[in-house]
Amino acid sequence: MAGVEDSYSISAKYYDDEYAVKQDLVDLPFYLDLAEEKGGPILEIACGTGRVLLPLARRGIEIHGIDNSAPMLAVLRQKLLLEEGDVQRKVKLSAGDMRSFRGTAKYNLVTIPFRPMQHMYSLEDQIAALETAAFHMDRNGILAFDVFYPKWDAIVSGIGEEKLELEWRLRSDPKTIVRRYFRKDSVDKINQYFTATFFYRTTEGEKLINEEKEPLKMAFYTYPQCLALFKLTGLHIVEQYGSFSKAPLDNDAEQMIFLLRKAS
Repeated sequence: MAGVEDSYSISAKYYDDEYAVKQDLVDLPFYLDLAEEKGGPILEIACGTGRVLLPLARRGIEIHGIDNSAPMLAVLRQKLLLEEGDVQRKVKLSAGDMRSFRGTAKYNLVTIPFRPMQHMYSLEDQIAALETAAFHMDRNGILAFDVFYPKWDAIVSGIGEEKLELEWRLRSDPKTIVRRYFRKDSVDKINQYFTATFFYRTTEGEKLINEEKEPLKMAFYTYPQCLALFKLTGLHIVEQYGSFSKAPLDNDAEQMIFLLRKAS
């Protein structure tokens, strides 16, 4: 099927449990409030396992999710089977690449939550992803997405160092602990991305019983670069924030969050 990849096959297994314990992940209320304000239908690009999508559907909002990771979509489809019929009927899922997907519907709100734009590494891919979003917005539609505000010292430091980031107990066996470690492998300052590796190590007591790893590559953006991308794709800023509590986008910002509309 076009637009489907086996990417994130390791992360998909752990995704819901690992991000359930991530204390600084505070984006969900922002997207829930925005969805209730704008109303459906909504298109969520790169919906993953439904961390944002399912809470919206539970609030009665019609939502269409697309993703190019077959393992992520498989997890989401299994979770959807456990939902009430009213929730299931609010959700439509499609396999598709955010650079090339073209559906037939237009949406009041298009979202790209939790940094999928940072998996667009070239100018061509970044433009293509924003053009996909713009194509699916109705006349007064809004695009909302977030990327992290680059911390330059942190980006270029710690290469080769392995750090424990998260740990959690398996629901099926509380004696078993999974720990996620992060190792930054390289930084490309010219093309503005870094590569890294996630290590998932499962232990019973002190005994290591399983280890899996998955590569990570993330682009990072400057504010003027975002403005240029918006100009190239016919979008203009309606609102912008430096946090999910809607703090100003200034030198204290840790996020860059944009609400965009197609230029008239």
